[in-house]
Amino acid sequence: MGNTFGKIFTLTTFGESHGEAIGGIIDGCPAGITVDVEKIQKELDRRKPGQSTIVTQRKESDKVQILSGIFEGKTTGTPIGFIIPNQNQKPKDYEHIKDAYRPSHADFTYHKKYQHHDYRGGGRSSARETASRVVGGAFAKQVLQHFFPEMTVQAFVKSIGEITLNKDFSEIDFSLTETNMVRCPDADTAHKMIDYLKKIRKEGDTVGGVISCIITNIPTGWGEPVFDKLHAQLGKAMLSINAVKGFEYGGGFAMCKQKGSEVNDLFVNDNGKIKTKTNYSGGIQGGISNGMPIYFNVGFKPVATLMQSQPAINKNGEEITLQGKGRHDPCVVPRAVPIVEAMAAMVLLDAYLLHKAKNN
Repeated sequence: MGNTFGKIFTLTTFGESHGEAIGGIIDGCPAGITVDVEKIQKELDRRKPGQSTIVTQRKESDKVQILSGIFEGKTTGTPIGFIIPNQNQKPKDYEHIKDAYRPSHADFTYHKKYQHHDYRGGGRSSARETASRVVGGAFAKQVLQHFFPEMTVQAFVKSIGEITLNKDFSEIDFSLTETNMVRCPDADTAHKMIDYLKKIRKEGDTVGGVISCIITNIPTGWGEPVFDKLHAQLGKAMLSINAVKGFEYGGGFAMCKQKGSEVNDLFVNDNGKIKTKTNYSGGIQGGISNGMPIYFNVGFKPVATLMQSQPAINKNGEEITLQGKGRHDPCVVPRAVPIVEAMAAMVLLDAYLLHKAKNN
């Protein structure tokens, strides 16, 4: 239970951090879509460990192997199975915590729920599971591109700790996102973030941050009423990502301090096309897309594993001291950018297929 995402376009993931492999099964993907496997691998390369000096140095090639659902370069409409072999497992790094409940980890809750779980690297609760989501999202992106060539789903690092990129979306050059190791589309801000992360890592500590995402050229009418609102589905998708603590879209929490007269989006007729003068709604009204850009922020907490000693409790309720070991990110935010895009793409494709099924 809880391992499948989506209603029509679905992704079921499997595997643990230090098992033989992780992987997934995609179902509900339309047939006849040309698949660019190199693009799928490129998305995985953006998420994989060891890609820079400020992330975990676990060495994984993260080479995806597609097992089914593709024939002669196109989707067949049948389930797409894939695996990503784990190549650089070091389960001995976790022997010291097999009976421990690490602070802010899932050890305690997983043990209480299942009584028996894979503790190596967090097992199923490890962020390594998100690699399978990136594959699912890469397929979703290509399907969306097939039907809606002008649609874009672009995420970037907005902040790390107190260092924030204070620019409106309209001022951002998204082509700069992949030009630095923190994936911040502003050279000066990125440089400050990198220096800060190097300092945090040297201290054996961790830090959180915020990823922003903007979706452009989305048609009107996507999203279902009441319980399946489009922003609710996006929120669920983002909050299911490891370490995510918050989600806000459009004007977000800042609107709670403002007047309706300040944030109401007035409709205008732009050469026969109805738009809104402002976009505090974040492209969604009544849970349904209104054709304006959808934008949202995703807040990530600091990584729970510190390269410092911390007090903890073991399964017997005894107080112990844990010393951080293994290979861990001082901040997950730069590697999470493709994960945010992947989850957004899967939500959008599912919304489109639901809309198409209802309206033919």
